Amino acid sequence: MWYRLYNLALYLALPVIVWLLLTKKRCQRGVWTRLGAVPQALQVLRPPIIWIHAASLGEVTAIVPLLRQIKVTHPQCSLVVSTVTETGHEVVAKQLEGVALHCYAPIDFWCVVQRYVRTLRPRLFILVESELWPNLLKSLHRHHVPVCLVNGRLSSRSYARYGWIQGFMGQVLSHVNLALMQTPVDAERIRALGANPASVHVTGNMKFDQTMDQSDPRYADDGLRATFGLGVEDVVLVAGSTHPKEEECLLEAYRNLLQSHPEVVLIMAPRHVERASTLEAVIQQYGMACIRRSQLAKRPRKRGPGDGGEVILLDSRGELPFVYQLGFVGFVGGTLVPVGGHNLLEPAQWGRPVMFGPYIDHCRDIARLLLEEGGAIQVKNQDDLLSHMIHLVEHPLEANQIGKRALAAVTRHRGVTAKNLQWIDQLLGAPPFSTVSHALNPGAAVEVKTFRPEGFHL
Repeated sequence: MWYRLYNLALYLALPVIVWLLLTKKRCQRGVWTRLGAVPQALQVLRPPIIWIHAASLGEVTAIVPLLRQIKVTHPQCSLVVSTVTETGHEVVAKQLEGVALHCYAPIDFWCVVQRYVRTLRPRLFILVESELWPNLLKSLHRHHVPVCLVNGRLSSRSYARYGWIQGFMGQVLSHVNLALMQTPVDAERIRALGANPASVHVTGNMKFDQTMDQSDPRYADDGLRATFGLGVEDVVLVAGSTHPKEEECLLEAYRNLLQSHPEVVLIMAPRHVERASTLEAVIQQYGMACIRRSQLAKRPRKRGPGDGGEVILLDSRGELPFVYQLGFVGFVGGTLVPVGGHNLLEPAQWGRPVMFGPYIDHCRDIARLLLEEGGAIQVKNQDDLLSHMIHLVEHPLEANQIGKRALAAVTRHRGVTAKNLQWIDQLLGAPPFSTVSHALNPGAAVEVKTFRPEGFHL
């Protein structure tokens, strides 16, 4: 009954879905792929194929180390990464070139996902964080494809929503052979929703294993400062992954900060780059000069005393994790407004103090860790934000110590990728298209039932 209701709702929403695909800039690329046209490059891939699904930039970035390692340990496997967003596609293109091919994720209509599963015939399906698509998982289960959830998490909001349809979620989760969760809370939540308890394990958050290539000369501190036209006298505040209304709070705090510290330069990176023009207009409304990152080469900075401040608008993709190293503090957005927060580890891995607001549902455990380790500052509101910014500017040695503690916390919690790889190795060690026992343990033998799926020609 649940699946019938779900599919009825999908088909009733089809006109809206198509309209969004055609009109929403972030969804326009890969329209036909999303509607079931499997790209030719995927149709000719040699098996065994591992299909990985990660929704967007954050999820793809988190699994880059894992996929690189899988390619090393299982070079015979072809890797396909599906994403929902264009930013996810760009991460695959830039960071996984030669490792994986990309496609836009098929919409969860039964006929569409069936076509993908029958075409790819994946040896293993890996989904990242919380991408639980009912028809896709059911189709994979019917074709006896093992499903592994990695870096799994369930926010309080998602858990509450899923609770209303717990019966349906139990059916969906019954198709997940292995759930590798970030925290004990996430593990308990997914068990409560109906996942087989024996299939659920806590391995940690793979975002701790993300490392920037600090040998790349383009992103060395001196090179970046030169690229952004920053002088030795400039003190940089980096605000990343920001959202509407939150940006107004940041700009107001920055304007007040300039009254006592005119040497501070704000670099602001909106969560969605396509909002750059809108944000530029908002910045100008605050009486500040705005220079886009994409225009820096053509329009050098011309900041002078009393000009009302200056904001560098990061309208490029993929640079924010490197840009955080320029700041005396890294403010992570989605936390002053009820979004839930983004990746707090990006500034921390550079040894920078991490600042965020009260809304941290999506990153609560990392926020708690950084606060407990003394590597982060949580602000209550705009006034609190300004107060802490002034304090850090005026006490650089203290800021430096906070940053060191943030980096130490990140370093101590690395190694999650290796743990997850142990579990995945077991799934890959099973014969193709096998039903895998829920009682897997690293180092233990894998119980499988091998068969030849109907419609698949091996």
